Amino acid sequence: MTHILAIDQGTTSSRAILFDAGLRVVATAQEEFPQIYPAPGWVEHDPSELWSTVAGTARAVIEKAGIDTASIAAIGITNQRETTLIWDRATGQPIHNAIVWQDRRTADTCNALKAAGHEPMITARTGLLLDPYFSGTKVKWLLDHMPGARTRAEAGELAFGTVDTFLIWRLTGGRVHATDATNAARTMLYNIAKGGWDADICALLGVPMSLLPEVRDCAADFGSTRADLFGREIPILGVAGDQQAATVGQACFAPGMMKSTYGTGCFALLNTGADMVPSKNRLLTTIAYQLNGKPTYALEGSIFIAGAVVQWLRDGLKIIREAKETQPLAEAADPAQGVVLVPAFTGLGAPYWRPDCRGAIYGLTRNSGPAELARAALESVGYQTRDLLEAMRADWGAAADGVLRVDGG
Repeated sequence: MTHILAIDQGTTSSRAILFDAGLRVVATAQEEFPQIYPAPGWVEHDPSELWSTVAGTARAVIEKAGIDTASIAAIGITNQRETTLIWDRATGQPIHNAIVWQDRRTADTCNALKAAGHEPMITARTGLLLDPYFSGTKVKWLLDHMPGARTRAEAGELAFGTVDTFLIWRLTGGRVHATDATNAARTMLYNIAKGGWDADICALLGVPMSLLPEVRDCAADFGSTRADLFGREIPILGVAGDQQAATVGQACFAPGMMKSTYGTGCFALLNTGADMVPSKNRLLTTIAYQLNGKPTYALEGSIFIAGAVVQWLRDGLKIIREAKETQPLAEAADPAQGVVLVPAFTGLGAPYWRPDCRGAIYGLTRNSGPAELARAALESVGYQTRDLLEAMRADWGAAADGVLRVDGG
C-alpha cells in the first residue's frame, strides 16, 4: 500500500489529491459546484452536489494515476467547517439543503440568546461567540422550519453532521456516524474543555443529543468505504476541519506558531498548546488538533470573505475573466485614488462579529474604474488580516510575533 487519498471538500469546490509514500502529489482533480442564495445573507449547498463532486474527483484521481485501488492505504478528509446538514438515518436523504457557514439567517436567534445573557456561558464552554457562523443555531433553524423534523429528531430518526460527518456516512454506506474533535469544536454544541457534547447548550437550543455524531481524534478509525465506490473497501483514518488541517499541514506544532489560509475566507490560527486561552479581543478559542485523546488548543481569527472577493470581481462585476487577472489590473490602479472596499457580503467576522454588516465601497471618484476596484479588493484581504494579527498580539503577547506561515488558493 503506497498511496494516500486526500479528500478536500471546500466551500466552492471539491478536490481530491493522491499522494505517494513520499507524500509527493501523484494526481489531483477539482470540481466547482453552484452556490445557492435563497435570500439576502443566506447561503446553501445542494448535498447531492457535495457528494457527487467528492465521489467524482476521488474516482478521477485514481483513474488519472492509473493505479490499482489496492495500493491506497487510507483516505483522509478535510472539509469546510460549520456547514450544517441533517438527514434521515434510514434513507440517508437530507431534509434540506446544507446551510453554509457563511449563512446569516439565524442572526435574530443569536441576538435573542445574547440579550438573554447566554453568551458568556457558551463562550466559556465552547470557546466561540454567539454568531450565525456556527452550526448550533443552524441545527435549531432546521428543526424549527422543516415540517416534522423536531419530532423525528426526538424519535432518533435523524442525524446531524458537518460536511465531514455527512461524507463519512455516505462513504461508509451509513455504517459510521462520527466527526473529529476539530469539527465538533465548531458546532457551538461541544465543550472543548471537557471534551464532549454539552447537554446544557443542546437543551438551550432545543437540539436532541440523539442527533449528534460520535467525536473521535483527528487520527482515528472512521470506518471503511463501501466496496462498490472504489472497487474495494478503503479505511478512513484521518479527519480535520480545513483550517485545522492547514495548521497541521504547515507543521505549526509549537505554541506561538501561526498560519493564515486564504481561500473563500481567511482564517488565522495560533497554536497555544495545552492552554485554552480566552480571548479579550473577540477571537475564538478552538481545538487545533487532537491526538491520543489530548487536544491542542488555538486562537483563531475568522474572515468570511477573502478569495471570494476575487470571485465577486469575476462573477458579480464581471471585470475579470480569471482570478489571475486581478494582480496586473490592481497594479495599473491610480495610487492617489484611495478607494477602500469593505467586503462584508455576509457580515464581518473577527474581531468585529457584525452579522448585520454589508459590503461597502468608499472613496469613489469619476476616475475610479476596474483597476481601482481590483486593488481595493486585494487590499481588503490585507487589512482584515492585520486586524487578526493585532488581536492575536493583544491576546497572546510577544509570542504572536513568531512564525507566520501562509497558504491557500
